[in-house]
Amino acid sequence: MHTLRTPDERFENLSGFDYAAHYVDIDDGDGGTLRVHYVDEGPTDAAPVLLLHGEPSWSYLYRHMIAPLVDSGHRVVVPDQVGFGRSDKPTDRLPFAPVGMFPLIGTLLGLGPVWTARLWQH
Repeated sequence: MHTLRTPDERFENLSGFDYAAHYVDIDDGDGGTLRVHYVDEGPTDAAPVLLLHGEPSWSYLYRHMIAPLVDSGHRVVVPDQVGFGRSDKPTDRLPFAPVGMFPLIGTLLGLGPVWTARLWQH
């Protein structure tokens, strides 16, 4: 699968978005992988809050929510869906609907196939 990747320097100096970039590679269903970006802030053993963006946004949407949630004692995980933000962008087809993100989310949270999190989706 052919993909585009926005250069990391395009994301430098974004106002209010100085969170470390994390990446995980997932199967693209075509013999390769897709790089998926996510923000992961707060203690790893804290109650997770998962923030999911819609189209055409990305994790930057939640820049004003992440710090207050972390300050209130939560772990905050914000993935960029495939095709958006810092995640890879397939050029021929978009193989992942939002529901296809659930196995990835469990992996990001390190919780396996069964997990509990507070969810906010836009």
